[in-house]
Amino acid sequence: MERIPILRMGDLLLVTIQVDMHDRLAMTLQDDLTERIVRDAAKGVLIDISALDLVDSFIGRMISNTAAMARVLDAQTVVVGMQPAVAITLVELGLTLHGVKTALNVEKGMTLLGKSFS
Repeated sequence: MERIPILRMGDLLLVTIQVDMHDRLAMTLQDDLTERIVRDAAKGVLIDISALDLVDSFIGRMISNTAAMARVLDAQTVVVGMQPAVAITLVELGLTLHGVKTALNVEKGMTLLGKSFS
């Protein structure tokens, strides 16, 4: 089964999505990520979607739901690297990604997560 790697960096988990997301992969990532948040006692999750050219409504909801689950597990989520076409699609679909912070790149996302812990 295909999986997206989740890397630990101190109190943070880094997820870099380098493949086209499909529904099953998104569900597997959600399960893997929530398990890792608990196992590693992560305080932050950085999801890099810079390689995604397209996000449909299901994937958009999965990102939002994953961030909500992370919050319940006491971890903040920042999504980085969103392409303009993805942002346009999400807005056109009416998906506002409640509770999901965004940043232009990994560096800015790490800074944003660092401020969340202060």
